[in-house]
Amino acid sequence: MAALLRRLLRPGRPLAALGRSLGRREASLGIDPGAAVRVRFAPSPTGFLHLGGLRTALYNYIFAKKHGGSFILRLEDTDQTRLVPGAAENIEDMLEWAGIPPDESPRRGGPAGPYLQSQRLELYAQAADALLRTGAAYRCFCSPQRLELLKKEALRSRQTPRYDNRCRDLSPRQVAEKLAKHPKPAVRFRLEEAAPAFQDLVYGWNRHEVASVEGDPVILKSDGFPTYHLACVVDDHHMGVSHVLRGSEWLVSTSKHLLLYRALGWQPPRFAHLPLLLNRDGSKLSKRQGDIFLERFAAAGFLPGALLDIITHCGSGFAENQMGRTLPELITQFDLTRITSHSALLDLEKLPEFNRLHLRRLLGDATQRHQLVQKLQALVGEAFGSQRPDSAVLDPAYVERVILLRQDLVSPAHSYLWTRPAVGRAELGALSEKADVIAKRVLGLFEGPARSLTQDTLNAELKKLSDDLEGTKHSHVMKLLRVALSGQPQGPPVAEMMVSLGPEEVRERIQKALSS
Repeated sequence: MAALLRRLLRPGRPLAALGRSLGRREASLGIDPGAAVRVRFAPSPTGFLHLGGLRTALYNYIFAKKHGGSFILRLEDTDQTRLVPGAAENIEDMLEWAGIPPDESPRRGGPAGPYLQSQRLELYAQAADALLRTGAAYRCFCSPQRLELLKKEALRSRQTPRYDNRCRDLSPRQVAEKLAKHPKPAVRFRLEEAAPAFQDLVYGWNRHEVASVEGDPVILKSDGFPTYHLACVVDDHHMGVSHVLRGSEWLVSTSKHLLLYRALGWQPPRFAHLPLLLNRDGSKLSKRQGDIFLERFAAAGFLPGALLDIITHCGSGFAENQMGRTLPELITQFDLTRITSHSALLDLEKLPEFNRLHLRRLLGDATQRHQLVQKLQALVGEAFGSQRPDSAVLDPAYVERVILLRQDLVSPAHSYLWTRPAVGRAELGALSEKADVIAKRVLGLFEGPARSLTQDTLNAELKKLSDDLEGTKHSHVMKLLRVALSGQPQGPPVAEMMVSLGPEEVRERIQKALSS
């Protein structure tokens, strides 16, 4: 945006031209002057919220806030057989945790509710009846067994399974006869050969001749529940959705949805299909991995801002690719016209780096720093309880230092930060016959006036110490020091542990081990 304003405000450019240019840009996004911008995030509660869903929700949220609009959460729970208990609550909980709460939702309510599709069945029935009356839809009496045979036959012939439109041309008399025997048939939408072209705000002009590659789709099942195609069209219309920002996997279906809009006589929203979010190696994010769900990141102590930052940093939609953007900055800098069709490659190994950046910002604010320290103090008390040796371990200065260095601070792997190990001279001696010499030389690193030892400095000093001890491997020295400081044979690098604990605590633990 800053670069755009610089170009528009170059010498000789009248302010009126600026207004016209910005107006054209709004028009390119399909934003009518005076019309409300309304977007929706519409996941299915068949699982908990994961990083891919968070990214879609975030783009909808920042687009709405950028243009003074509303962000709607709608839960598409029409597939009742696949619902996961607690998933609906988890989705809204995680959006609130991430700092992007919906303006309207099942929990918050709103003027266009209800926001659960299972509570909107009457609207879908009305739309299906309207399509039946005009002939744009028809009743289908095919049994599940016949449809399964069609599918198997197509696969056997190495063809794409498709419905053969058998019930499309039934006469009124035939329909009446079948209704007498099967009063609750499915309803199918009659696809037209000439699908409308549309301009996607990310992928440009598109047309998909869906009628030539698939049969007429079911829009209302025999149990009265709609399929996705009818439900999303009906709900987006009745909820006044102006822009649909959704995953690129729905791009091909958009022609089908536009045919439904036309058949119902409704004005469609503008569409923007977002490119896929992939792993760093280009593979799909798999829900089976178990480590892409937001609950996992929240439990590990990652900040919401760090997640929002990394999932936008790896994609497009911004003039510059920079780390450390806050949510207000994401809103200000977001430009939908800058989203490209290239997939976004997510490198989660960089998340700790993003997290530290956002932690430093939090610690720079006195109020937020106090709240963060209090939260960690409470977590430590809950996790370790009576194991804490004294209150000094929860000194705010100490807590602030370790917050910047690690995440997941109350896991067993990092218990050394809060509890002193019960390690004696005999245990250290079993690791190395030079235990006394090693311990005393390490203590020498911290003698004299307080020294500001960094991890790099300590690594160099410890390597030199090992080299000076003939017949002693560096790895053995590191193992001895790790046990002395944490009581654990494995864990973070020794230099990192020393910086986290600080000189006084390092001296205390080594001296205690030597005297035990």
